Amino acid sequence: MRVAIFDFDGTLYAEETFKLLMNHLKEHPIYKTNYKRFYRSIVPPYIANKLKLYPTSKMKARSMQLYLEAFGGISTAEMDAYFEELKDKMQKDFNQDVVERLEKHQSEDVHILLVSGAYTQFLQRVTAGMTFNQIIGTDIHYKEDKIDIHSPITHINGSRKTENILKILKDKQIDWENSFAYGDSYSDLPVLELVGNPVAVKPEEKLRNIAKERGWEIL
Repeated sequence: MRVAIFDFDGTLYAEETFKLLMNHLKEHPIYKTNYKRFYRSIVPPYIANKLKLYPTSKMKARSMQLYLEAFGGISTAEMDAYFEELKDKMQKDFNQDVVERLEKHQSEDVHILLVSGAYTQFLQRVTAGMTFNQIIGTDIHYKEDKIDIHSPITHINGSRKTENILKILKDKQIDWENSFAYGDSYSDLPVLELVGNPVAVKPEEKLRNIAKERGWEIL
């Protein structure tokens, strides 16, 4: 079985997800009253990260945890509706070259995965209408169908992406040499190195240099 692994931010989606989520909360008619508290809470880890006192991976994970605190007690359906409001806007900013690759792999019966640090529930809603065999993201915890802000999330980033890909495919016979992976950043390198056909999508400079050195496709 061949697989095609797609990153989300900067790859399928051309912009930055978390910035969009922040603006959505800030302007939302129901939840915007929680924005100031959320913003104040993310300033310390953000400043510490800029001063190189706090790792970027931890800052991102902390920001995502704090974001959920604006929604403590709401139901799965209410969270679905909140994320659904972003679908049309986000799909307009999907990279059409990447969408065409996705559709091509679907027509060839390739097993397709979307792998991202974004919330899994968010990814499911904003990619509605598109077909993925599996979506790997950061799970939101619920307790009795209400968001549980006290349970720490496990942010799917860095090595966790590769670990989760291998875990979810462990019982399948994968033809890695003839499989594909798409990513835009240096942090995607372990995933790109899994396959025989890595594709750097509008890559940041560090990944672009590696792609050029290794003769990888740059989209």
